[in-house]
Amino acid sequence: MAATPYQQLEQEFRRLHAFRGALSLLRWDAAVMMPRGSSDVRGEQLAALETEHHALLTTPKVARLLERAEAAAGQLEDWQLANLREMRRQRDHAIATPPSLIARLAKVTARAEVFWVEARKANDFKIFAPHLEEVVHLVRDKAALLGQARGLAPYDALIDGFTPGISTSDIDTIFKALSQKLPGLINEAIEVQAARPPLPLAGKFGVARQRQLAAEVLKALGFPFDRGRLDESEHPFTEGVPGDIRVTTRFDASDPFTGLLGAVHETGHAMYDLGLPQAWRDQPVGRDRGLALEESQSLLFEMNLCRSRAFVSYLKPLLEKFLQVSGPEWAEENLYRLLTRVKRSLIRMDADELTYPVHIMLRYELEKRILDGELPVAQLPEAWNENLEERLGVRPGNDVDGCLQDIHWAVGHFGYFPSYALGAVIAGQLHEALRSELPSLDEEIAAGRFGGVMEWLRDNVHGVGARLPVQDLMKQATGKPLTAAAYLRYLETKYLETS
Repeated sequence: MAATPYQQLEQEFRRLHAFRGALSLLRWDAAVMMPRGSSDVRGEQLAALETEHHALLTTPKVARLLERAEAAAGQLEDWQLANLREMRRQRDHAIATPPSLIARLAKVTARAEVFWVEARKANDFKIFAPHLEEVVHLVRDKAALLGQARGLAPYDALIDGFTPGISTSDIDTIFKALSQKLPGLINEAIEVQAARPPLPLAGKFGVARQRQLAAEVLKALGFPFDRGRLDESEHPFTEGVPGDIRVTTRFDASDPFTGLLGAVHETGHAMYDLGLPQAWRDQPVGRDRGLALEESQSLLFEMNLCRSRAFVSYLKPLLEKFLQVSGPEWAEENLYRLLTRVKRSLIRMDADELTYPVHIMLRYELEKRILDGELPVAQLPEAWNENLEERLGVRPGNDVDGCLQDIHWAVGHFGYFPSYALGAVIAGQLHEALRSELPSLDEEIAAGRFGGVMEWLRDNVHGVGARLPVQDLMKQATGKPLTAAAYLRYLETKYLETS
């Protein structure tokens, strides 16, 4: 029997999935293994694959098959219908962006990433600025084309590409709630914690030992090292596809928690990807439901679960074993206070839960101004410094601690940053529901057992894939629409405790 139009579409998108996997691993290699001088070669490779992927997705054949499959949609099951919707979405998104622009973006961002690294080494934004200007110019063109095709404002079109169904209006509503509550909460938490400061950790902690510690924790979380890797990179990230996941972190010999919690954060991403519906792993409906939900999984692991007293109880003997440490500064209560210390700091990656959203809201405002043309790229360092000082009361003394700390703009990811704060809000709401349905959560974490957590996430988040919009998934998983309320309740309970 001849394959139906829908079945033929599945075959086409299976090929596209293979291209995505190859692109992902080339990006991983560029950050972890590739010689710096090979960036132009890698840019050509990425551009060729991106162009071919785009060409396959936008062929007249796919358009015809979509029309025929949609005409016979009454014969499809729920998952197939959702898959067809996601196929149409990907096609419409791709058709709005010409191959020439895709290729130019791939080349320019590959080069910009290398100069971002060089600028960080030299602590000089001027080295990176002209390459960022090229990226901004092309992203602005892309945003205009996508917005026109999808009936959205240009910046909304970029957001929609990263987190489907979320708009600037949604973000502004949640950010307004955070902006109203966080400044006072930050002040109160710092005041409460000033009465019981933790003992600092002293000494150097070998990277090899830290890596062994991280691997042990990742195994407990469920990370499968037979289908994934842990490596090191300048900026922690996760790449790959389900079945071949690569996570990286950045170890610091002076701080045993930077690399560990970075690896835990990326493992949250990895476990989401690995938990996507197996039967649909090579189809659009089997992908994640956008970056805000992706980020919710990494923050749920790093912040909600692994900066808890229960996790510290599990971690303490591992620190003693792998790092060969002892003394009062390694007592459970002291470690917990260190892990939950609130501090007005310069670096997003090192920020605590209370100040972290402030860093995101800064980037959100700046990138909108850059794309609108209101803020020239050359003026970004000063605008960054002034904005952070106004919002958080600290001012960077150099570019590395300021606008050069993130890689996202170098690789063209404008509209990406809001997903971090939205992810924290989603994580807070999921965490509240998880605790309600798993009363023994703390006891299980303290014993190093994360099976119950993973089972709940598989059922309520991971296994849903891209079948539901974020808002519908949250209602189904938690019984409530997405708001900042649960997240703020979590922060108040955790950071204003006085005992």
